[in-house]
Amino acid sequence: MRTAAVVGGGIAGLATAIGLAGRGWRPTVFERAAEFGEVGAGISLWRNALRALDAIGVGDQVRARGSNPGNGGLRDKNGRWLARSSAADLAMVHRADLLEVLLSAVPPDVLRPGTPVDDLAVVDGKPVVNGSRFDLLVGADGLRSTVRAAFWPDAQPPRPTGHTAWRMVLPARDVSASETWGDRQVFGIFPMSDDRVYAYAAAVVPPNTAFPDGDLAELRRRFGDWHDPIPDLVNRAETVLRHDLYYLPELPTYVRGPVALVGDAAHAMTPNMGQGGCQALEDAVTLAALADDLAQYDAVRRPRSQAIARRSLTTGKLVHSGAPWRNTLVRLLPTGLLNRAVERTLDWYPPVTPLG
Repeated sequence: MRTAAVVGGGIAGLATAIGLAGRGWRPTVFERAAEFGEVGAGISLWRNALRALDAIGVGDQVRARGSNPGNGGLRDKNGRWLARSSAADLAMVHRADLLEVLLSAVPPDVLRPGTPVDDLAVVDGKPVVNGSRFDLLVGADGLRSTVRAAFWPDAQPPRPTGHTAWRMVLPARDVSASETWGDRQVFGIFPMSDDRVYAYAAAVVPPNTAFPDGDLAELRRRFGDWHDPIPDLVNRAETVLRHDLYYLPELPTYVRGPVALVGDAAHAMTPNMGQGGCQALEDAVTLAALADDLAQYDAVRRPRSQAIARRSLTTGKLVHSGAPWRNTLVRLLPTGLLNRAVERTLDWYPPVTPLG
């Protein structure tokens, strides 16, 4: 049986392990943390991601844990609609629920929590991880990937976008999906299952900025006078996650010999198109299908994922530009044009190759 070392036990790593196991490989998942787990925030799974989850046999389980947020769109800070859109192709899921479904589909004996990879090499064409030989090594270990650092020493480091983001999940009912654009900052709301809402915010803030009164106070100061229900949400929030945003400059290849990258390790992108996790799932399914032809995996995945990462970065610059014409431009754009742009991103199908 062919063996694969998957470094990173997040969404990309577990989905890759499931896909490889379904095609006759024996994966081993190395996770640095003592337990497999995800932070308490939501994730948007668009149609392309749901197709990827269907391809590894867990799509229906994930849909059962999530919810469709219904119609929504873009608003200004006073609540006026800039553009309307349909979220019919979207499932909002808590990241912890998604990870639980993925973990349930991975044989427990292949999981290695609490196991950092401190010894990586390729010897006689075979990857060696912590002294053990494998046929394939997959770097699914995120923005600060150890695998990428070992085998892509010439790669440029992640770059800050100049923004910080806040995320929270809290109880809420009868809330419409929307993303609101203000002066160089945004606030998004997506209903979830069990009368919960996933809310996120982002603003132009230098990396490593510390707010004197803490993140919740800063969030309330920035968004407390925006349209309903934003003030109520930020005032009721008891905890909030905050992260400075980074993106990964484009790599010339996702493959070096028997080593391949997936997810953020390959193409960490800004969250402006809601495609980071979706592209990771596309990677996982495609790599599992093309594990015997890594050059083809690179040829299939790199152009698409990098193009989406570029569009996401450009979108973020527009959203946070604060330009006076920004809202007017969005309001005047034909709905069909916006929908076609979304369709190009979501129009993806898993590769059709024989099961191993």
